[in-house]
Amino acid sequence: MLKKAVIMAGGFGTRLRPITMNLPKPMVPMMNVPMMEHIVNLLKKHHITDIVSLLYFQPDKITSYFGTGVNFGISMKYMQAMADYGTAGAVRYAYEHLTERFIVISGDVLTDFDLGAAAEFHEAKGAKATIVLTQAANPLAFGIVMTDKEGRITRFLEKPSWGEVFSDTINTGIYILEPDVLELIPYQKDFDFSKDLFPLMLQRGLPLYGYTAQGYWQDVGNLDQYQQAQADAIAGKVKVEIKGEKRGTHYIAASANIHETAKLHGTVVIGENVTVGPRAEIINSSIGNGCRIGYGAKIDSSVIWERTTIGDYASLDHDVITNDVVVGDYVTIGENVFISDGCHIGDHAKLASNIKLWPQKEVESRAILTRSLVQEEKWMRDLFTDARVTGASNIEMNPEFGAKFGAALGNSLGADKTVIGSRDANEVCRMVKRAMAAGLMSVGINVIDLQTMPLPLTRQALREGKAVAGFHVRQSPYYPKQIDIILLNADGRDMQTNALKKIERLFFGEDIKRVDPDNIGSLIFPERTAEAYMNAYTSALDVKSIAARQFSIVVDYAYGMTSAIFPRLLGELQCQVVGLNGYIDSRRAIRGEQQSKAAREYMSQVMSSLKYEIGFIIDPGVEKISVVDGSGRWYDERLLAIVAKLFMETNKDRTPYKIAVTVAASSEIEDIAKEYSNVSVVRIPNSHSAMMEATRDKDILFLGDTRGRLIFTEFFFASDSMFAIGKILDMLAKTGSRISDIENNLPRRYQVNCQTPCPWEKKGLIMRRSMEYSEGKQRELIDGVKIFDNDVSILFLPDKERGIFHVTAEATDKSKAQQAAEYHIKLVEQWRDE
Repeated sequence: MLKKAVIMAGGFGTRLRPITMNLPKPMVPMMNVPMMEHIVNLLKKHHITDIVSLLYFQPDKITSYFGTGVNFGISMKYMQAMADYGTAGAVRYAYEHLTERFIVISGDVLTDFDLGAAAEFHEAKGAKATIVLTQAANPLAFGIVMTDKEGRITRFLEKPSWGEVFSDTINTGIYILEPDVLELIPYQKDFDFSKDLFPLMLQRGLPLYGYTAQGYWQDVGNLDQYQQAQADAIAGKVKVEIKGEKRGTHYIAASANIHETAKLHGTVVIGENVTVGPRAEIINSSIGNGCRIGYGAKIDSSVIWERTTIGDYASLDHDVITNDVVVGDYVTIGENVFISDGCHIGDHAKLASNIKLWPQKEVESRAILTRSLVQEEKWMRDLFTDARVTGASNIEMNPEFGAKFGAALGNSLGADKTVIGSRDANEVCRMVKRAMAAGLMSVGINVIDLQTMPLPLTRQALREGKAVAGFHVRQSPYYPKQIDIILLNADGRDMQTNALKKIERLFFGEDIKRVDPDNIGSLIFPERTAEAYMNAYTSALDVKSIAARQFSIVVDYAYGMTSAIFPRLLGELQCQVVGLNGYIDSRRAIRGEQQSKAAREYMSQVMSSLKYEIGFIIDPGVEKISVVDGSGRWYDERLLAIVAKLFMETNKDRTPYKIAVTVAASSEIEDIAKEYSNVSVVRIPNSHSAMMEATRDKDILFLGDTRGRLIFTEFFFASDSMFAIGKILDMLAKTGSRISDIENNLPRRYQVNCQTPCPWEKKGLIMRRSMEYSEGKQRELIDGVKIFDNDVSILFLPDKERGIFHVTAEATDKSKAQQAAEYHIKLVEQWRDE
């Protein structure tokens, strides 16, 4: 029988600020009692009464409330580590108290799982560790767990991308463990259950199981989730103990004083010593101990903690008000407002929706507070997509955001460091970059400002070792009215997840540490960055061979930054060049579908008229290219195969090496590689970040995707449109080939792409269904689910940025590929509509 539990109670609650400014996350009230008390009640319900609480942040708030546990019918002990040892490391620190089977559960979730059933499963399977699982609409923020038919865990993915969401079954952070498992955890070392312990157990073949629980579970990680959990509890979707006498659908403390003309609707929870005045109206809300609700006040779907006063005729709607707040008479508070301890809102004041007040703030009488944090609320789930932040131009990406984001980045690095920054030609990008530079300088960071510079050159500049990080601000290559900020490591690659998470915590925590005025960072404008790039460029190519070929080419610069650099490089290569749109104009750089089509049609006409050999369109982000031949024929689908063939042919005499292509690329690549004995093909996820990460393997010399991104690692680890063009010319010169001749002699496979609208909350379900559908078939689980059936392959892939699901079918026969794509997209739609 399971009798012992460990409650993880060390959470900072950064994303719950400002309501967690003065108390730890497990002590945040839910239905008028701390979340951790609901966990204690759940454990006690299943006869688990010997509890160890692991503390870290503001521990006294927890120990003073629970004491020895005697008042709660349990025994409570406490352990506080001297440092953050990770989830498993923290449990290992309590080793002396854990001599029998025990359950680990977080103190800041809301759940009513049957823990007894989970314990019976654990014992029946003879498990060393059992992870309690549930199904989630959005699995991205959690560890994905895959099990066999017996429940034994076969794969574990911590914080996956959408393409790695092979199931919607997630890790709830509830574990049942045998005591000898603790011997696998190093003492006083940073060690995590999901990242370290469970993968180690899988590696050693230890019995690690997953139990899928029925019932309610909600991680309370941010303010939205807090409000959702409270609303679910009010609606009775989760079985929790609620204090107070049940009167119809309401729970009223014995000492509460509710005027006979006051109206309560839905489910209302009223704490001790609460006074509700005449004609007040309360709907689906909880009111904490010692609060006073004034005459005619209206409170709808809100949470009010303790000792707070709501004035006469005040109005609240879907808000959270913490302790010791005074809301004056006739105050109107909009939706989704969070007011922290000790604030005072004067009479007749109006607070707009979506704002937060930190502790002890005062709003004067009749003031209209409109400063909204709605642009930051957009990012409450995830600030980053890979190493990129994207927001609406001059709305979400504004100077205030840039300065705050820059300061958070600087704090994550530490004062007296140096960062490189650059931008494209867009004026909003100029504004955001300058705001970021100001934020960085305010926390003691020196900024090397490359000003207007293509992203590949910024990556190159970081390799000189003068900076610990970099950033590039650009107009989104897909959405003209959005701005991207891309963060880079010291080596020029995209910044890694652990560093991004640190920046997120600082950004959402809003406790930026500024430096003294004497220590403000410097702003530096370097010289000759472009010249250094040009020298590296020409050194990496066979300039003589290219010049001897006397290429005639057309280049569409698409109004981008390459128009300031690339003509000089093409001059070094002695090419005869016709340039189109060869000046910088950020208003025209991002082309919509119709504009892109028109630009291609015009370029085809130019190529056919001039009889030039090859033409290129350079993406404004300088990472992708499109290629057309002298007849006006475009090579979008076949470009990767053509370049791969050229690369293999010009490297056929070198020692064995690898090339890497994304999982969506055609199997033509493997067919081509069969002709060469010294090359092997590696498949990688469908992202530029994954391509750059793969370049860490020194045996990989070439990488490409289906979107015109090409990486030649002997020059650089990132995609660079200008070098890709130079390298293609180099390889054509060495082989004496024309691009059309190569294409005509390549093996041929056909791809058909279909897509269908898909709500975000259904993507995990579809991925789980695709895994079940592909069970027993040959499949590839790199990014999405790719199934192989004779000469046909099907790729199921959720879009990571839009509410869309993709299916790509490939076959040697075009009609067969079309049929397979249509059949499987209908299958996806059936799963979606379940």
